[in-house]
Amino acid sequence: MTSRSILRLILCLALCLGVGAVTGSVTASQIPTWYAGLVRPSWTPPNWTFPVVWTALYILMGISLWLLWERAIPGAARRWAIILFFVQLALNGAWSPVFFSLHATRPTLAIIVSMVIAIALVIATAWRVQRTAAWLMVPYLLWVSYATSLNAGIIALNP
Repeated sequence: MTSRSILRLILCLALCLGVGAVTGSVTASQIPTWYAGLVRPSWTPPNWTFPVVWTALYILMGISLWLLWERAIPGAARRWAIILFFVQLALNGAWSPVFFSLHATRPTLAIIVSMVIAIALVIATAWRVQRTAAWLMVPYLLWVSYATSLNAGIIALNP
């Protein structure tokens, strides 16, 4: 790997982990207070699960972005995969502040459903140009789909 490639990998990981760090800082203060007072679905995992899973997912996302940037054949499909990647990342970054800071559970359901769609589009588009990048996004799609059920369950249980 060239130094340019290593730098790109570091930038991609820093971007994704940075989004995670910012959203995690918004979330942290609300876990023992507002979030603890919510009635949560029975399938909600323990609180410690979230930072562990999200850290792994942000790393996979960073590698996926790097593969699209560094290894995919340049062209319209690659460009769309990267654009859609940034769309889903922006939605990801918006979800936590809206949910945890604004306590707006209903708008976050719209955000997370949009995120599921955007992630699926990233996978479908990346599949044409860099299959490993597409596969690396699959665990993220599965987790966000699961998180969507948690979001919907919280809305149902906390009218």
